[in-house]
Amino acid sequence: MLLYTDILSDGKDEMCSDAFPIKLVDDIVYEVDCQMITVKAGADIDIGANPSAEETEEALEDEILPHGYMKALKEKLPEERREAFEKGAQAYAKKIVANFKDYEFYTGENMDAEGMVALLNYREDGVTPYFTFWKDGLKEVKL
Repeated sequence: MLLYTDILSDGKDEMCSDAFPIKLVDDIVYEVDCQMITVKAGADIDIGANPSAEETEEALEDEILPHGYMKALKEKLPEERREAFEKGAQAYAKKIVANFKDYEFYTGENMDAEGMVALLNYREDGVTPYFTFWKDGLKEVKL
């Protein structure tokens, strides 16, 4: 089994595993199929905060594709990968921004503000969820 951790959190945040199908897209991101889990009605689930939708959407657009994250990630890459990463990330970021309202955003377990933000969207069937992760932001760990 393979586990993928966020390289900017020094492997503290486990982002995904190969337990679900993984597809490499444009040599820049992984799309990982996943499942939604339904919690029983009436269950007390407290995730902490509840910011207003207006504030969140505006802030998230700046935070999801932050130049700081991309810059930090680029610095961790081998020199020969940096140019391809920059071009691929810019092209894929345009796709994300064009469909921004369709995404949900998640951080790793440690809630590291400097770490990777996982992007959740749904396949064309409108039912199958999948996460998008920057390929170069993940470290593969064999278990």
